[in-house]
Amino acid sequence: MTQSADRTITVDDIVRNASVEIIPLKGAEEKAAVVPADTTVTVTCSPKFGLLRTLNHVAAARRSGHRVVPHLAARMVEERQDLRNFVRRINDLGVDELFVIGGDGEEPVGRFSEAAEILQELGEFDHGLSKIGIGCYPEGHPKISDDVLFDALVRKQQYADYMVSQLCFDASAMAGWLQSARDRGVTLPLRIGVAAPLQVRKLIELSVKIGVGRSVRFLSKQHGMVGNLLLGRAYEPMDLLIAIHKKISFADLSIEGLHLFSFNQVDTTVDWLSRASGVEETG
Repeated sequence: MTQSADRTITVDDIVRNASVEIIPLKGAEEKAAVVPADTTVTVTCSPKFGLLRTLNHVAAARRSGHRVVPHLAARMVEERQDLRNFVRRINDLGVDELFVIGGDGEEPVGRFSEAAEILQELGEFDHGLSKIGIGCYPEGHPKISDDVLFDALVRKQQYADYMVSQLCFDASAMAGWLQSARDRGVTLPLRIGVAAPLQVRKLIELSVKIGVGRSVRFLSKQHGMVGNLLLGRAYEPMDLLIAIHKKISFADLSIEGLHLFSFNQVDTTVDWLSRASGVEETG
């Protein structure tokens, strides 16, 4: 792809194509309602709350006029019929996209234990979905080797339409991983997963909990981070996005959008999106 074509995919482009992740906690319905109608809302699922909680919040977000992408964790699906029921329910709500993950549960509740099994099962019936997304791990996984993760991505991509990266704060790690993924035959478009604006102290606490400690250590060493922590200031992702874009071509490496982990701090996320759109990159 030419340099001229590359200029058609900028940081501003992927910010404009951002989705906001919502955790289905108490009060999340009201939070999702403030997301602009033209911004996609994604709704997570977890062993603590179950699939019904996810479905209820998907329904609420649809009522508020949003395009919604539910997350579906393989380890939370008991049987084939439960998968079909889940898909039928989101179809009925006017949802045509699904994000499939393995899930955080220690033990599967039924026959499915990893995303690949759900993807294969989806291929066995008319699911009515126009897009299916899967996760990827630029900083690796604490329990799975990089080679296994890459092999799984190559196998799963025949069933998927895009991938979303786990939370990352290190531009070099992201750029290096994506180049390696392309070299290994992973062709899925990427939506870069970044933390939405959040108080630094809270961001570090949450990030350690979800297993990106290495990236947090990188973040903590950056100029001004200690001062920002002491002053209670917020982290914002724009510098990270610009740094990634300086290292790699968004067009050549098929980066198509942004996925914001809001940690349900939706007001600050929406405010950042409105301010970030149209920001010019420099030097």
